[in-house]
Amino acid sequence: MLERRLLSNLPWGMVTLIAAIALLGIASVYSATYTPQGPSSLFTKQLIWVFLGVCVMIAALVPDYHTIGRYAYVLYAVSVAALVLVAIIGRTGMGAQRWLAIGPFAFQPSELAKLSLVLALARFYAEDPRSGNYGLRDLAIPAAMLVVPLILVMKQPDLGTALMLAFTATLITVLAGIRLQAVVAVVLIGVVVASAVFLVPPVRHAIWTKLKPYQQKRIKAFVDPASDPLGSGYHATQAKIAVGSGQTTGKGFRKGTQSQMAFLPERHTDFIFAVIAEEQGFLGSSLLIVLYVALLLMGVETAKNAKDKIGALMAGGITSMLSLYVFINIGMAAGILPVVGVPLPLVSYGGTSILTTFLAIGLLLNIRSRRFMLFY
Repeated sequence: MLERRLLSNLPWGMVTLIAAIALLGIASVYSATYTPQGPSSLFTKQLIWVFLGVCVMIAALVPDYHTIGRYAYVLYAVSVAALVLVAIIGRTGMGAQRWLAIGPFAFQPSELAKLSLVLALARFYAEDPRSGNYGLRDLAIPAAMLVVPLILVMKQPDLGTALMLAFTATLITVLAGIRLQAVVAVVLIGVVVASAVFLVPPVRHAIWTKLKPYQQKRIKAFVDPASDPLGSGYHATQAKIAVGSGQTTGKGFRKGTQSQMAFLPERHTDFIFAVIAEEQGFLGSSLLIVLYVALLLMGVETAKNAKDKIGALMAGGITSMLSLYVFINIGMAAGILPVVGVPLPLVSYGGTSILTTFLAIGLLLNIRSRRFMLFY
């Protein structure tokens, strides 16, 4: 049960933002999946997932976040084990082996891996006696913690999740404290590697041949969508048409031609923002972005005002992860980023992503609510 003093410290403004975004997501999935016979089964499933997600969020408030931090390595080990199982017995869909079948449901361990990596790195940096000012040699253990799930996710293959793991781990390391010399060294290494990839034909060919055919097509489509508008560039092209056709006020709820006539692929998952932009226009999509910005700023404030280092790193890591989700998904819909299959938090359809997002937000609420409590 939730303590009375914890409830009194609960940030209800933040809870309201979460509820508003989730409700907009439910309405968007309803519209994107509506059929001539009425609401689809996907909408019903989304209602169930959101309800379960709220239960998970409430459950994440019950234990002290320090207790959750003590089990961070266990959660990390479980997520890595699940990724190994995916490689062995995982279910394949859309050219990727990413899911574990649990009865009638499918679980995507890579979603849990993102959060577990955040928590594990937060615990490592919080307990490390060096307490910041890290050089490259000091990052051997965090790098190993990243590389293990990164390789397993890349083998599925899931480029979007792999990028999320790498970016999130990098942001947590920056929050933990890294020397300027180390940052410069990493940037120089990145420039050298990127130059080799783009300027040295043998290196470029070796990396290119390691990519799956659909990944190669997505990269080509991002560089030049017009080169294959009915094939690899179709997703990005239709998404931009949907976003642009919404204009200022949108076409109205369930009146978007791109979504209702099924021109827009993956409209209830990867491109749910394009559905919102088409139906609600610039004003409606801007409102959603404002809600996200307000929620993420509260996450930043939570990290800044946390009672201790592990709370600050956990909150900072979770906020960084959610920020990347929002930026990459909206960037895909707007055509400024390649299509990598990243869901929009609390809005896109999906069981594992919904549950993981609510769990992460529950931990954020946990940290924020306990910053005024003297004893843990």
